[in-house]
Amino acid sequence: MALLQISEPGETVAPHHHRLAVGIDLGTTNSLVATVRSGMAVVLNDEHGRSLLPSVVHYRSGGQPEVGFGAQSRQASDPKNTISSVKRFMGRGRRDIQHIETLPYDFVEAGDGVGMVKIRTDAGIKSPVEVSADILEQLRIRAEKSLGGPLAGAVITVPAYFDDAQRQATKDAAQLAGISVLRLLNEPTAAAIAYGLDNSSEGVYAVFDLGGGTFDISILKLSKGVFEVLATGGDSALGGDDFDQRVFCWIIQEAKLKPLSLSDARLLLTRAREAKEHLSQHGEAPITVKLASGEYVDLRLTTEIFCEITRTLVQKALNPTRRALRDSGLAITDIKGVVMVGGSTRMPQIQHAVSEFFGQEPLNNLDPDKVVALGAAIQANLLAGNRTGDDDWLLLDVIPLSLGLETMGGLVEKVIPRNSTIPIARAQEFTTFKDGQTAMAIHVVQGERELVSDCRSLARFELRGIPPMVAGAARIRVSFQVDADGLLSVSAREQSTGVVANIEVKPSYGLSDGEIAAMLKAGMGKAAEDASRRALREAQIDSQRLLEAVQSALRADADLLSAAEQTEITHAIAQLQAVLLSDDRRAIDDATHRLSKTTDEFAARRMNQSVSRAFSGQNIENIKI
Repeated sequence: MALLQISEPGETVAPHHHRLAVGIDLGTTNSLVATVRSGMAVVLNDEHGRSLLPSVVHYRSGGQPEVGFGAQSRQASDPKNTISSVKRFMGRGRRDIQHIETLPYDFVEAGDGVGMVKIRTDAGIKSPVEVSADILEQLRIRAEKSLGGPLAGAVITVPAYFDDAQRQATKDAAQLAGISVLRLLNEPTAAAIAYGLDNSSEGVYAVFDLGGGTFDISILKLSKGVFEVLATGGDSALGGDDFDQRVFCWIIQEAKLKPLSLSDARLLLTRAREAKEHLSQHGEAPITVKLASGEYVDLRLTTEIFCEITRTLVQKALNPTRRALRDSGLAITDIKGVVMVGGSTRMPQIQHAVSEFFGQEPLNNLDPDKVVALGAAIQANLLAGNRTGDDDWLLLDVIPLSLGLETMGGLVEKVIPRNSTIPIARAQEFTTFKDGQTAMAIHVVQGERELVSDCRSLARFELRGIPPMVAGAARIRVSFQVDADGLLSVSAREQSTGVVANIEVKPSYGLSDGEIAAMLKAGMGKAAEDASRRALREAQIDSQRLLEAVQSALRADADLLSAAEQTEITHAIAQLQAVLLSDDRRAIDDATHRLSKTTDEFAARRMNQSVSRAFSGQNIENIKI
């Protein structure tokens, strides 16, 4: 007879069996895969000993896509079919892509105008998900060859400021590549894991993560095996690519070049990137290239010039850093160390700016290109059940923006505030606005402003089958649940009947790159204005509720009033209706108070009549109080 094999939850069935799990850093410029061997996180190299895989894919008619270094070499000769920095297109519509006119690709917009953009190539139309899947597939093949078997799963890192659409697109790409996703992990958090476990560090650390296409800043507290993210910030449209673009524009200006062909533009952009990288180790970088047009470029880019033309980009990174520090409630002096992540942090102006801002030299003892993949590998090893005695630690990540619902008047009721630890589940009760209401529209939004129009719409659904009751009597419990990947699901339940509606929030892919950072900035800068607008809306809602109640009472019991009293109430109603939609909150409050006072006696008569009807025909001895 067969025996059951019993194991603890999360443990492998056989204690001696090591499940093959990896961490993947799917980067804008380069990607990596890492694993844990003999208790140590290591990056897996290709057959030529290279750890980095350029995030570039070349498509050709009738052939397999070429990924990595081979594809990178074709960027100038075949720019339309060689796709790089695809991470910037993940979960994005055409109108959301910055400087799209300078890109060499033939973009195809989704039919509905809000779907994720696609690119026409010789191998057919490709979505960013498919391009990312080709990169991930190469990393999976590399890992399986190196480890000698199929993967049990992978932890894939994403920028902390990736929204739901970008996270879902990343999971879809992994599925296409044949990879089981154990978890999506924020890149700064992955870096903190690598540093915290490698150095047995404790205290508060800032993780400054500037990659090829995105920037993240996270403030983390490491204490007795607990990794707690206190605050996060960033810009999903800021990275090394933007520094390349500044150098590219400088070259065109200095060399007085005519409008470039697609191949010359791609060649010049490649030289700009090479010059930027050269300046990380040298004081100046030569830029020499002969273009297909016959024009010749021979320039020298110095560190001083490079710092000057990219000064505003450095400030764009420091602004979210200030906000994250403020959100964490800490001072600069509370930061024990600054972890530098991403190849773009090698730029001298970034090193100098971070050192000056925090008043200390940043930590660079781990390779900034590899640290995210190493941290992801440690987390993957834990989630796969390959536990050791040193794995007694807990990871507490956060969501970057508040989540809530639209209420009457277009107001936002926040259910989960930003920087809440995930996974998290929270519920709140709402009620109906009108008598006899049998359905409720649920509108889920994300952002820091008080009005729905200033926040991002995530999803809409309806709860039907609510028993008809007087306004305010129904109890609808709306539950929000954010999983460890930062993905949201929402459900609504009417308490008396148990009727339920729910939705897994998968927002449209059409979202502007800078919207998340802009939401936080706008929310802080317009707090007083928002409070005033919210107070106005609330006054309008209260007044509307009073109007409907009085009008309903008049229809039912107008006979309790004299003609003069009816005229007085009607006049008060007209006065309130005249100012109800205005921006004069004082006038609304005054008119509301006037109507309320005018109808006090009417309300008392209705109450007396209701009591008389209830007790009519009953013996006083039978009435129980």
